[in-house]
Amino acid sequence: MKYVSTRGQAPAVTASQAILNGIAPDGGLYVPEKWPELVLDWSVLKTQTYADLATLIFDAFFDDFSVSEIDYIIKKAYGKQWETDNVVSFHEENKLTYVELFHGPTLAFKDVALQALPHLMTTAAKKQAINDKIVILTATSGDTGTAAMSGFGDVSQTEIVVFYPEEGVSEIQRQQMQTEAADNAHVIAITGNFDDAQKAVKSLLADEALAKDLKAAGLQFSSANSINIGRLVPQIVYYIYAYAQLIKDEKIQAGDEINIVVPTGNFGNVLAAYYASQIGLPVKQFVVASNENNVLTDFFTTGKYDRKRQFKVTNAPAMDILVSSNLERLLYFASGQNSDEIQAYMRALVENGEYTIKPDTRANLTQFIAAFATQDQVADTISKIANTTNYTIDPHTAVGRYVYEQIGVTGPTLIAATASPYKFAETVLQALDMTPESGQAALDQLSKATETEIPIQIATLFNKPVRHKQLISPNQMSSTLRHAIF
Repeated sequence: MKYVSTRGQAPAVTASQAILNGIAPDGGLYVPEKWPELVLDWSVLKTQTYADLATLIFDAFFDDFSVSEIDYIIKKAYGKQWETDNVVSFHEENKLTYVELFHGPTLAFKDVALQALPHLMTTAAKKQAINDKIVILTATSGDTGTAAMSGFGDVSQTEIVVFYPEEGVSEIQRQQMQTEAADNAHVIAITGNFDDAQKAVKSLLADEALAKDLKAAGLQFSSANSINIGRLVPQIVYYIYAYAQLIKDEKIQAGDEINIVVPTGNFGNVLAAYYASQIGLPVKQFVVASNENNVLTDFFTTGKYDRKRQFKVTNAPAMDILVSSNLERLLYFASGQNSDEIQAYMRALVENGEYTIKPDTRANLTQFIAAFATQDQVADTISKIANTTNYTIDPHTAVGRYVYEQIGVTGPTLIAATASPYKFAETVLQALDMTPESGQAALDQLSKATETEIPIQIATLFNKPVRHKQLISPNQMSSTLRHAIF
């Protein structure tokens, strides 16, 4: 199985090469040249563990890895570091099923992929006979950085460099990043926003002169962002697993179509659901839920992508994004794998800040519907769900829950519950009409208010020493990176 660039100007590569490269040399993103052929026998799948399904999906998409290599990766990724035996758990609300993706080391859905990616990457390096140290370069709006460091921390032959926006991350996210203890981790705050960080990281990954300098020093770049296909494929698994569990629990019958609601910023999580549908998951509608940075809502409503708007720092900060990188991958398939068309869109986005997709391409996106939630609507939704169902959700899941109700899709529906409410304790407490305290006191406050236990992953977080205090401007990212790794 080969992976090709969405922009068509880079050679096709194997899965292990795509994972190591992170981004294609032409600046495009790697996508499967064709979908793997899988027979999803739901009568069997409903009896299998999460690890069993992960093995099935990894084998299909990463077919240049051996059976023993995949088994090793799965064992390392989905072991005792998870609070639940099968990685994810579920909460039912009538025909809506919350897929709780936040039971990993950093309490966010990104753990699902980022516990696997380091082992995919180091195994891929051995397969490709690469002895260079791999430098993981990552931009984060709060969750990717913590999850990446949890996965890559102190992994041999790797360094990880994380850039995050100074404003807009939660207190828990900041504390998780600033107290990271791994010797191979470099955590740097920037004065810009996430889009500034992501744009600079993509530029650095495609910088040929920098790549040459890295090579001379025995180093090579890759990325832990969802631009890396090794981040994306593991996320397919939980949609397949959730559907199988709905069948097992007799909520649906095999073959029934479901809706999938995903709160999203960079479009990776909803793209994984789309990938799942391409290999046999029956989906009626993909519901794309945004916060007030509603560029995706406008895009799916009008066919025009326009990033020329005010960037808003919201109470759902992981979604504070105006350039949704993974949309490029969806458009590649919607355009009939027309890389020239994709290249034209991406060039227009850089040069003009906008592009409008062709009618034929837009006609292939009818499964996608979108809406957004304001900050007040997020808070109101957290309060409403807590008061009516005694279930506490984080602000990002609240975005999805609000949009689900506004759009009014019918029938069995999965919603991606992307983070623990404890990760955004202050926002949740405010929504519950409480005056939040800070630090450990806020966690204690939320525990008492919701009659739930503080997750063990962060129970002693505020006792850890702060190790990373550096703050730079976005135009200093290149020089700071060089200083960190050379």
